[in-house]
Amino acid sequence: MKNKILSLFLLSALAISTASAQTYAHGRSSTYTWPKDKQVLEKLDKWQDQKFGMLIHFGLYSQLGIVESWSICAEEEDWIPRDSTITYDDYKRQYWNTINEFKPDKLNPSAWAAYGKKAGMNYAVFTTKHHDGFNLFDTKQSDFSIANGAFRNDPRKNVAKEVFNAFRDQGYMIGAYYSKPDWHSQYYWWDRYATPTRNNNYDTEKNSWRWGKFKEFTYNQIEELMNGDYGSIDILWLDGGWVRPARENDGQRAGKAYKGAQDIDMPKIAAMARRHQPGLLVVDRTVPGEYENYQTPERGIPETQLENPWESCITLGWDWGYVPTDQYKSPATVVHTLVEIVAKGGSLLLGIGPRPDGTLPQAVEQRLEKIGEWTLKNGEAIYNTRITPVYNDGSTWFTQSKDGKKIYAITNLEEGKPLPKTIVWKGNEPIKGSKVIFLQTGKTVSWKKTANGIEVNVPKGLPADQPALAFSFVTEK
Repeated sequence: MKNKILSLFLLSALAISTASAQTYAHGRSSTYTWPKDKQVLEKLDKWQDQKFGMLIHFGLYSQLGIVESWSICAEEEDWIPRDSTITYDDYKRQYWNTINEFKPDKLNPSAWAAYGKKAGMNYAVFTTKHHDGFNLFDTKQSDFSIANGAFRNDPRKNVAKEVFNAFRDQGYMIGAYYSKPDWHSQYYWWDRYATPTRNNNYDTEKNSWRWGKFKEFTYNQIEELMNGDYGSIDILWLDGGWVRPARENDGQRAGKAYKGAQDIDMPKIAAMARRHQPGLLVVDRTVPGEYENYQTPERGIPETQLENPWESCITLGWDWGYVPTDQYKSPATVVHTLVEIVAKGGSLLLGIGPRPDGTLPQAVEQRLEKIGEWTLKNGEAIYNTRITPVYNDGSTWFTQSKDGKKIYAITNLEEGKPLPKTIVWKGNEPIKGSKVIFLQTGKTVSWKKTANGIEVNVPKGLPADQPALAFSFVTEK
């Protein structure tokens, strides 16, 4: 019976996910507040040098091959499929029981990190807990963790620690994703009531003791992650932006049906976390203010260049976690996305979903290797760069070195088309008589100023499947 239910669910998930999941997005906050802490500013500057990271979703939803943990939320959204042949409560119980099946015997985060490095990634954010409340770390605040399930007898049962150590060993900055809502906790979704939305399902003002216990639970879990047991952490990446203090006309608190703010006391949490991890970047997503150290638009790119720190979190496939039927973006599409984001002042956090056994899908590995062929040769135009006043002309995007001494022009090429013989752009003109360097080879190319703009000759004999061509030069200041 259970296999039948899962099969029906997967068919439903495929149809809905393919049709619409990729269009769902969170925007960025309308305001930004610069940190005042010197150590935080230094860490933020270092993070802005990295440009390219990996966001890893891994959990019970990986075992089921579905759209993260959203199916246990009763909201009727196109991108939240759920088996209609059983009751909602039975479905939730079956989902919770997946803890007894999820057993990633081939867990190999060192391989994840190695493929990320091949792609040119420099920071990683791992899901220690998604909204379903299933913990990928050995928390003492809840029994609902991988350390108490089917994987409990494995020496690697504290998966988050394995992941953080593996990525740290390969030179990544480390980010801990943590969901503020917790749908498994009786302090958030109380069994006394139904669970109609993603929000807490009781009045926090009338039940202040219960909400106080949830605040205590959240504080204690985050302290477990930050207190040094998991090593040096660079980023606390907080998801679930509807858990926030109430504000007038606050449209981000999706579908709030119950009275009382969902205030978890971020000042107290941030202060504690930074006592353990000085300079920690706190990223309280979509909640503007001093605890959103960089903005995180999801599945999209801002229309214009931004001067404040930000990243776009975008999936490699359709979904964040592993779905067997997923369709992955081409390497060229990822490179084009990375180039545009960096020219606009951001970083790309690319979503990867390992299989339930703990390995990466072969298609993911192949794409990461192919992306890396480009970043290895052209990374000078991406990493350690900053924005330029003129940042775009058609398919050509511009960045500059951090010291401002070089300008980079990166032209995204249309897939499947022959390589052009010349590249032409307007704006950011090289100094008359100076050299233009083709980054792939480090050699100079001929160029001239024309009525149409700067015309650069493309070297002959290049591989045909170039996603983008990058050049460096100096300009008049």
